[in-house]
Amino acid sequence: MTQTLAALGLMSGTSLDGIDVAYLRTDGVTVIETGPWATFPYEATMREAIRSVLGGVGPVSSVEELLTRAHAEAVDKFLAESDLSRADIDLVGFHGHTILHRPEEGRTWQIGDGGLLGRLVAIPVINDFRSADVAAGGQGAPLVPLFHAALAHDLERPLAVLNLGGVANVTWIGADDSIVAFDTGPGNAPLDDWVRRRTGRAMDDGGRLAAAGRVDAELLATFLRHPYFDRAPPKSLDRDDFTWTLVERLNGEDGAATLVAIITAAVARAAEHFPARVKHWLVTGGGRHNPAIMAALSERLDSAPRAVEAVGWNGDALEAQAFAYLAVRSQRGLPLSLPSTTGVPRPLTGGRYHPLPER
Repeated sequence: MTQTLAALGLMSGTSLDGIDVAYLRTDGVTVIETGPWATFPYEATMREAIRSVLGGVGPVSSVEELLTRAHAEAVDKFLAESDLSRADIDLVGFHGHTILHRPEEGRTWQIGDGGLLGRLVAIPVINDFRSADVAAGGQGAPLVPLFHAALAHDLERPLAVLNLGGVANVTWIGADDSIVAFDTGPGNAPLDDWVRRRTGRAMDDGGRLAAAGRVDAELLATFLRHPYFDRAPPKSLDRDDFTWTLVERLNGEDGAATLVAIITAAVARAAEHFPARVKHWLVTGGGRHNPAIMAALSERLDSAPRAVEAVGWNGDALEAQAFAYLAVRSQRGLPLSLPSTTGVPRPLTGGRYHPLPER
């Protein structure tokens, strides 16, 4: 029987909201057990520090150390709050934070020092999950589809799992276990940025701002003419690949409503690339908490979307769980990506292992 490992997954998403930590026990194929999870919000200073290096500019090295130490503190707090010890954890999957993603140039950059984190938490760490894929000609994203497929093994298919993070991505899972995955378009990031600039709040809580506005149909149509949406998958995006200057002429409410329309229309366009029509849409990520986004998806998709909690998954923990799962797969030399998920030429493993230093 293949050994199972207990892993922690750490995720800092493009929404810049904080660090997700989740416990998972797996053999790298089957999800044996999910466990406690937590989110540790970034303080405003940490959030702005990360924002200052997006695009790979500014004081990257110092911010990387700050980010790594913040993750170590999150692990310490998580273990204490979950009544776990370091001895209970075999491995940590450390995604870091993406500050640049340009796969067409052979570049992807996730800051986070795996060796330093391992020394701080005294647990072996695997990080740098995307570089091998990009170096081999893949997109390096999305990496969560194999975890989605592992969770969905007993669900009716074809099925689509939509992750509404800062950038939105989708995993299509066929009845024959085939997988197609790609980024659909912008997710919460432009909406959060808009709300922050216009109101000072971190997000459109409850979708209230968008619900009070009107969609600018001309701007929406202009956006949907972007060539990205006609490209066949696999394909992926950087947080800042789209330009939002046209939205600036709108008031706060109309801008939010139009951004919600853009996010959800991009998802509908993504469905045009599926090999077959899906029977179910499951939605994870922070966007599922926004009623305006979920209502707009219901209007645009041919089957009503449901939050992943409807099938017993935890959408707040899912991405962190995925990097715990991928860490174990990496440790076993199993693929993290496929030609149909990132465009890599062959199924490919990845990740960089940081063992504990010998005493």
